[in-house]
Amino acid sequence: MLIRTLGAKCVGIDAALVTVETHIDKGIGIHLVGLADVAVKESLLRTTTALQAIGYHIPGKRIVINLAPADVHKNGSGYDLPIAVGIIAASEQCDLPLAGRFLLMGELGLDGSVRDVPGGLAVAELVGREGLDGIVLPLNSAQEAAELHGTRVFGVENLEDVVRILSGQEDCSEFLARPAPPDSDKASDIPDFRDIIGQAGVKRGMEIAAAGAHNVCMIGPPGSGKSSLAKALSGILPPMTREESLVTSKIFSIAGKGSLRHGLMDRRPFRAPHYSASLPAIVGGGAGDNIMPGEVSLAQNGVLFLDEAAQMPRGVIEALRGPMEDRKVVISRLKTKVEYPASFMLVLASNPCPCGYWGVGDRCTCTPAQRLSYLSRLSGPLMDRIDLQLLVPGLPPADLARIKAEGHAEESSAEVARRVEAARDIQKRRFAGEGIFTNAEMSNKHIERFCGLSEECSKLLISLMDHLGLSMRAYFRIIKVARTIADLEACPDILPRHISEAASYRFLDRMPAY
Repeated sequence: MLIRTLGAKCVGIDAALVTVETHIDKGIGIHLVGLADVAVKESLLRTTTALQAIGYHIPGKRIVINLAPADVHKNGSGYDLPIAVGIIAASEQCDLPLAGRFLLMGELGLDGSVRDVPGGLAVAELVGREGLDGIVLPLNSAQEAAELHGTRVFGVENLEDVVRILSGQEDCSEFLARPAPPDSDKASDIPDFRDIIGQAGVKRGMEIAAAGAHNVCMIGPPGSGKSSLAKALSGILPPMTREESLVTSKIFSIAGKGSLRHGLMDRRPFRAPHYSASLPAIVGGGAGDNIMPGEVSLAQNGVLFLDEAAQMPRGVIEALRGPMEDRKVVISRLKTKVEYPASFMLVLASNPCPCGYWGVGDRCTCTPAQRLSYLSRLSGPLMDRIDLQLLVPGLPPADLARIKAEGHAEESSAEVARRVEAARDIQKRRFAGEGIFTNAEMSNKHIERFCGLSEECSKLLISLMDHLGLSMRAYFRIIKVARTIADLEACPDILPRHISEAASYRFLDRMPAY
């Protein structure tokens, strides 16, 4: 008897149907075909043991299991569930008329329990596109997709629950996954701007960066607050839209990073890999066609913070140039090419020299050649893609004590976030129907259309370009930043003061190395 059940394979952030054909006939042995990897082949042992544990038997006949299409590699343990259901139905141990109308994914334990698998959100979205009756997933994986509209998502804990659902003989609404309450402790680790004393100029730069989703580079001595400022940036970013949340959540679901059992992500991700991270860890990669997203994709719609950027391997830091420009990353292997979105805010932080104290009195012990060599690790093409370059000065203890004694109240993140959200709303209305949402995403055509400059502004910008020796890429980035500064003031036109302030954030382009 031939039975067809349905599974899925994730390709990038989308999923494709995999048909699991189970045929039982005269003969002996269990055969699995269809370009399955080791984890899938091992599913036969897990599946047969789990079936016997809950009272089913393995028929003493030849069982052929085909994963179609047969020319596509299958990987992972998520095919355990459709294989087990196929054996039960094909051996006629139980009538499962709905087996071919539901998509099934889950790893089986030897006792018949069903364990979580990555990619639940992408697979559930596939069900809606294909018009299937629903999807059966492990409980936590099902809660990832509970907020998807128009898709019936069943969360199960064991194989017996799956059999009850697919038999269609009783009401199984108790297994329907429902959105879990939000996690109230998610934002507790974000510093508040009011807790960072001083650094008014840097905070202004971070506000502009958040308002337009611009890339930032911070240069300053150890202890000046670069890491705290980068973390506090997350607290002034606006909440994600549903579209943004869905894309980001799918990436995290496919990567198996963290749990989405509290529903779709509502807080923008903040990724801070160590400076020794490898190229595949940053950009993405993996063996064969099992290509997983890297940090640039996990930071989708959020912040990618690279501390001690000048210490990173040259090849790794330079590999960011493509994703920063294209807002996506394409990972190619011999037989596979996968594309992941990579629209993120890049925040770099670095000391100004190897010892870290250049510009702090006479504490620097580095030679001019050492300083030049250190900062030159951040290449010109990379820095051209950074919209704001911020100098973070160290705060002397005497000034810190004086500021505390004066009791000067620092502005809170909530106050800054309101201005940022107002600027983002202006950009959302401006770019309606353009496929972009922020000023940083503008192409040259968008700049020509939405960032017209007066004659006075054009003359000022050309003068600044000649004086600073900037590239044409820097020219357009100054205009983008100026447009964001104008949005923060709710000003419809870019004014000369906006151009001047935007150009002031390119100090590294004119910084001497001695």
